[in-house]
Amino acid sequence: MIEHIYSELKVGDKAYIEKTITETDVYLYAGITGDFSWLHVNEVRARRGHFKTRVVHGMLLIGLISNVVGNRMPGAGTIYETQNIDFLAPCYINDTVRAQTEVVEKLPRGRVKLRTCCFNQNDEVILDGVAIVIPPRKHIIERTLKQISEGL
Repeated sequence: MIEHIYSELKVGDKAYIEKTITETDVYLYAGITGDFSWLHVNEVRARRGHFKTRVVHGMLLIGLISNVVGNRMPGAGTIYETQNIDFLAPCYINDTVRAQTEVVEKLPRGRVKLRTCCFNQNDEVILDGVAIVIPPRKHIIERTLKQISEGL
């Protein structure tokens, strides 16, 4: 588990995760949220819609961003304050998504402004946004000497 505290963060710090979004992921997300819109789960009806096929829930993609915020950058113990998102292009089932955060500004009162975005397998930005988060001010997780020397 990665835990960057406020004082360690620098403008330009980045982290990401990659995941291929499967049909199973879409159905599991629909089951958790109750969002069974034909746009996501009915291929026959979706073929008649705007995208001509099913698309992944936008909020599932935001969940990938949350994964990066809470586990990579800034990491464990980070609290969301705000998140603004622009959905720029659809994400389709079986797309491989790279969800990424980048520190763009250190703010007063221990806040950090992050650029939050998702890219598809063609490196096209499909979601772009800005989050204000509150990383921990002190380490809670004990790090090994090896982790410290590797900058984790």
